[in-house]
Amino acid sequence: MIDTITAIVALDSTAKVSVNGDDVTWHDGNPNGITAEQITAKQAELQAEYDSKEYARNRATAYAPLGEQLDMQYHDQQDGTTTWADHVEEIK
Repeated sequence: MIDTITAIVALDSTAKVSVNGDDVTWHDGNPNGITAEQITAKQAELQAEYDSKEYARNRATAYAPLGEQLDMQYHDQQDGTTTWADHVEEIK
Protein backbone atom coordinates (compact mmCIF):
# COMPACT_ATOMS: atom_id res chain seq x y z
CA MET A 1 0.00 0.00 0.00
CA ILE A 2 1.23 3.47 -0.84
CA ASP A 3 2.13 5.31 2.36
CA THR A 4 0.58 8.57 3.52
CA ILE A 5 3.73 10.67 3.02
CA THR A 6 4.07 9.54 -0.59
CA ALA A 7 0.45 10.51 -1.27
CA ILE A 8 0.83 13.90 0.40
CA VAL A 9 4.01 14.69 -1.52
CA ALA A 10 2.25 13.69 -4.74
CA LEU A 11 -0.50 16.17 -3.89
CA ASP A 12 1.91 18.94 -2.78
CA SER A 13 5.63 18.47 -3.36
CA THR A 14 6.44 21.33 -0.97
CA ALA A 15 4.40 20.01 1.97
CA LYS A 16 6.13 20.09 5.34
CA VAL A 17 4.56 17.17 7.15
CA SER A 18 5.32 14.18 9.33
CA VAL A 19 3.28 11.06 9.90
CA ASN A 20 3.24 8.79 12.93
CA GLY A 21 0.82 5.92 12.40
CA ASP A 22 -2.45 7.57 11.42
CA ASP A 23 -1.49 10.96 12.89
CA VAL A 24 -0.51 13.60 10.33
CA THR A 25 1.31 16.67 11.63
CA TRP A 26 1.49 19.63 9.26
CA HIS A 27 4.59 21.70 9.97
CA ASP A 28 3.54 24.35 7.45
CA GLY A 29 -0.11 24.61 8.51
CA ASN A 30 -1.35 22.66 5.46
CA PRO A 31 -1.63 25.78 3.24
CA ASN A 32 -3.35 23.85 0.43
CA GLY A 33 -5.98 22.39 2.75
CA ILE A 34 -5.26 18.78 1.82
CA THR A 35 -7.96 16.57 3.33
CA ALA A 36 -7.83 13.00 4.57
CA GLU A 37 -10.16 12.06 1.71
CA GLN A 38 -7.76 13.55 -0.84
CA ILE A 39 -4.88 11.64 0.70
CA THR A 40 -6.83 8.36 0.61
CA ALA A 41 -7.88 8.96 -3.01
CA LYS A 42 -4.28 9.75 -4.03
CA GLN A 43 -3.05 6.60 -2.27
CA ALA A 44 -5.57 4.54 -4.25
CA GLU A 45 -4.59 6.26 -7.51
CA LEU A 46 -0.86 5.72 -6.94
CA GLN A 47 -1.43 2.10 -5.89
CA ALA A 48 -3.47 1.43 -9.04
CA GLU A 49 -0.69 2.94 -11.16
CA TYR A 50 1.94 0.82 -9.40
CA ASP A 51 -0.15 -2.35 -9.73
CA SER A 52 -0.73 -1.71 -13.45
CA LYS A 53 3.03 -1.87 -14.07
CA GLU A 54 3.60 -5.24 -12.38
CA TYR A 55 3.95 -7.05 -15.73
CA ALA A 56 6.69 -4.68 -16.87
CA ARG A 57 8.56 -4.97 -13.56
CA ASN A 58 8.42 -8.77 -13.66
CA ARG A 59 9.48 -8.91 -17.29
CA ALA A 60 12.43 -6.59 -16.73
CA THR A 61 13.84 -8.86 -14.03
CA ALA A 62 13.34 -11.97 -16.17
CA TYR A 63 16.04 -10.89 -18.64
CA ALA A 64 19.67 -11.71 -17.97
CA PRO A 65 21.84 -8.69 -17.10
CA LEU A 66 23.02 -6.74 -20.16
CA GLY A 67 26.61 -7.91 -19.72
CA GLU A 68 25.50 -11.52 -19.93
CA GLN A 69 23.31 -10.76 -22.95
CA LEU A 70 26.24 -9.16 -24.75
CA ASP A 71 28.35 -12.20 -23.92
CA MET A 72 25.61 -14.44 -25.35
CA GLN A 73 25.56 -12.36 -28.54
CA TYR A 74 29.33 -12.55 -28.89
CA HIS A 75 29.40 -16.31 -28.46
CA ASP A 76 26.43 -16.75 -30.79
CA GLN A 77 28.34 -14.85 -33.47
CA GLN A 78 31.51 -16.86 -32.86
CA ASP A 79 29.82 -20.26 -32.57
CA GLY A 80 26.88 -19.87 -34.92
CA THR A 81 24.42 -20.47 -32.06
CA THR A 82 21.19 -18.72 -31.08
CA THR A 83 21.52 -18.64 -27.28
CA TRP A 84 20.69 -14.94 -26.97
CA ALA A 85 17.73 -15.05 -29.37
CA ASP A 86 16.41 -18.11 -27.55
CA HIS A 87 16.74 -16.31 -24.22
CA VAL A 88 14.81 -13.27 -25.46
CA GLU A 89 12.15 -15.39 -27.15
CA GLU A 90 11.57 -17.36 -23.95
CA ILE A 91 10.73 -14.16 -22.08
CA LYS A 92 8.65 -12.53 -24.78
